[in-house]
Amino acid sequence: MKIYTKRGDEGQTGLIGGTRVPKYHLRIEAYGTIDELNSFTGFLKDQSACEAHKDILYQIQDRLFTLGSHLASDPEKSQMKLPEITASDIEVLEKSIDTMEETLPQLKNFVLPGGHPANAIAHICRTICRRAERLVVHLSQETNVSPLILAYLNRLSDWFFVFSRQITAETGSEEIAWHPRS
Repeated sequence: MKIYTKRGDEGQTGLIGGTRVPKYHLRIEAYGTIDELNSFTGFLKDQSACEAHKDILYQIQDRLFTLGSHLASDPEKSQMKLPEITASDIEVLEKSIDTMEETLPQLKNFVLPGGHPANAIAHICRTICRRAERLVVHLSQETNVSPLILAYLNRLSDWFFVFSRQITAETGSEEIAWHPRS
């Protein structure tokens, strides 16, 4: 299979199901942002500070591919059987958040990204996830999007935030509290 088709040279791309849309289409923005998040999640996973968390980060990457495949499909024309996001996928994130929060100090301030490279990357993932969520919410106003996709993205951004704090704790790095100017 050739990687280039030349069919997108004029600014159109194909959805699963054959529908052609402009490359700036909201659906393309949504799954493109999921793809960006997946790439940064892989970057995070490959940080030495994340060695003990590779399994869940890999699982998140897998679920992001699943989300992307649904967003890349024309819901009216695609006949392709796609893997599903399930309530148990969301529960995995929630249980992980709860487990991490049991050992973390109570949050008393807003925190700034940084203090350790993996912390900063986790915050990048969090912000990309929030952007993806906004785009998917917008898309859901125009077409049917599974509520589980929206819930997964919402929980995932929370997971990245708590994970950034977990990395800070595990690396013995300083959590940088935000203290606004007065």
